[in-house]
Amino acid sequence: MASHPAPLADRLRAKVIEQIKGRRAGYLLGAGASYLDGRGFPLSAGLWTAIKGCMPLEDQRAIEERMNPAGLSLEATLDLLALGYGGDDTLRRRVIDAIGTVFAPLTPPLEEYSAFIRGLGVRREPRIPVFTLNYDCLAERAADATGSRLIDGFGGVYEASFRASQFLDVIGQYEMRRARRVFAAHPGAVILYKLHGSLGWHADDEGRITRMRPELPCPPEFRRLMVPPQHWKAADTGYTPYATLWSEFRAYLANDTPRLLSRLVCAGYGFADGHVNAVIDAALQREHFTLVILARALSDEAFNKYAVNPRVILVTEGRSSLYGEQGAGLVREWSFEWLSGEV
Repeated sequence: MASHPAPLADRLRAKVIEQIKGRRAGYLLGAGASYLDGRGFPLSAGLWTAIKGCMPLEDQRAIEERMNPAGLSLEATLDLLALGYGGDDTLRRRVIDAIGTVFAPLTPPLEEYSAFIRGLGVRREPRIPVFTLNYDCLAERAADATGSRLIDGFGGVYEASFRASQFLDVIGQYEMRRARRVFAAHPGAVILYKLHGSLGWHADDEGRITRMRPELPCPPEFRRLMVPPQHWKAADTGYTPYATLWSEFRAYLANDTPRLLSRLVCAGYGFADGHVNAVIDAALQREHFTLVILARALSDEAFNKYAVNPRVILVTEGRSSLYGEQGAGLVREWSFEWLSGEV
């Protein structure tokens, strides 16, 4: 008798698990990964509602006069206001300060992030890259809670400052193997790249970049280091420390042969940032690379673009694709909560 192929849902689920447990895997976390089904940080659609009360009334009026009639997002509205309003970037700075004011005191539960970081920390590979577009410190808090090793590019004993060389440091020890002294790297270090900055990062006009607990007030001579929520935010990523972070992102996906990833697992990212997508699209040109997309939903434009790609596995709540074969969505497997239990 001829055998029948397993249902797409079963094959899709098996392939996703195979990929997220595979070697040379990296992870990209979007806002959906920190939303935690409403227990975490706001999604972009609810960002203005969350921060509005911390903005000056003049800014509220200026933003809503453009946002409400056209039904624009905060990102699109800030794009319209980018030129000629309040100086070069004062409005953007106030938006960032408002986000920091609202986000910094939040302490969502750590169960999912602890499971995620712990799962990566027991892998045999010495370095597991995690890229995030989020400002929050859930990964850092989870690393402390689980005793996991996490490197975020900052070093220092009394005061942490940004040191790009931290990303290349390898922790290990020398061992004797067949009468030879060999360096053996310790496995399971999570390398965290916060591509859009962080709640606890600050910079001054002299180029000093420090990291402190998010709930502490920003020193008066410093400003928050967070890329404002705008579609043209790519312009901000050409400066320190973002230039280093994005160079590392491109290295793992396209440029640095010894470190090239075999797979990138994207969780909670809706593929709405062109500067992020450009790096991922370059990686998809490589023959031995797989992109795994896990998200509650994608726009029709994003879904139609990636669902037909033979190097993409795509899972949303409503629809999915396995190397171009399309079908219905999966109930749980699109979520970061599910991913955190499988890594």
